[in-house]
Amino acid sequence: MRKKTPRVSPMDIAVILIIAALAGYVVYRLTMKLNYKWHWEIIPTYLFRRDAESGGWTANILIEGLYTTLRLSFWATLLAAVLGWAMGILRTTRRLFNRLIARTYVELIRNMPPLVLIFIFYFFVSDQIMPILGVEEFIRSRSPETQEWLAVFFATPNRFTAFISGVVTIAVFQGAYITEIVRAGIQGIERGQWEAAEALGFSWFQKMRHVILPQAVKQVLPPLANEFINTIKYSSIASVISIQELTFQGMQIMAATHVTIEVWLTITAMYLVICLVLSLAVQRLERHLARN
Repeated sequence: MRKKTPRVSPMDIAVILIIAALAGYVVYRLTMKLNYKWHWEIIPTYLFRRDAESGGWTANILIEGLYTTLRLSFWATLLAAVLGWAMGILRTTRRLFNRLIARTYVELIRNMPPLVLIFIFYFFVSDQIMPILGVEEFIRSRSPETQEWLAVFFATPNRFTAFISGVVTIAVFQGAYITEIVRAGIQGIERGQWEAAEALGFSWFQKMRHVILPQAVKQVLPPLANEFINTIKYSSIASVISIQELTFQGMQIMAATHVTIEVWLTITAMYLVICLVLSLAVQRLERHLARN
């Protein structure tokens, strides 16, 4: 079957022209009316720099901040997925106590501002949990080679505690939303599947493992992928606890150079490129799952 090529309608052209006109008006107001002086030439210097030792180009603080954002989002999504699946399964059990635990977690987290939540968890995790576990001492006692690998995948020893606190905070926040996705996926399985598993004499664990969860996973994969995109965007709130991700680095550059609009437009473009690429990947995943 031949694919239909999308046509550009007059409405599409009108919308594009309106957006272009608005962008031009904003630039005009900034340049002419507000007498704003553009300094785009400083942006490349904060993306890449020349290494004095090797003489080659290396990542500067904006690219390093982007890498920290990706690491923070990746580990937070993994932890949130584990927490969300556990709580989502508890929400579908017959025991009232299990459902109350999961429901309390979801309602408590989803009805709290993320900024307040990150402060509460950051100070609790950093001041109470980390010293008890001895995380910082353990990291500093590792060999230099191990610390280098930990810096690549997590953070440097002096920033490790803050990084883990940020991961836990974002994971707890995102886990509440993943819980509802998992619950909807499990409850979306047809009743006949549950009855067939019961007719075969399966226990609850066997039903979930062999019948329900394999089907639920297929249904919830696209929404979970979308939550990874949301985690990347929500990771910007970690800047308030001095995790040197992309937004934090942007604020540092702005404070040092007093260049505002260029910095934030660059950071916006970096977030936009990452999220658009991931959105396209999610669309391909959805089409692939729809064909199977």
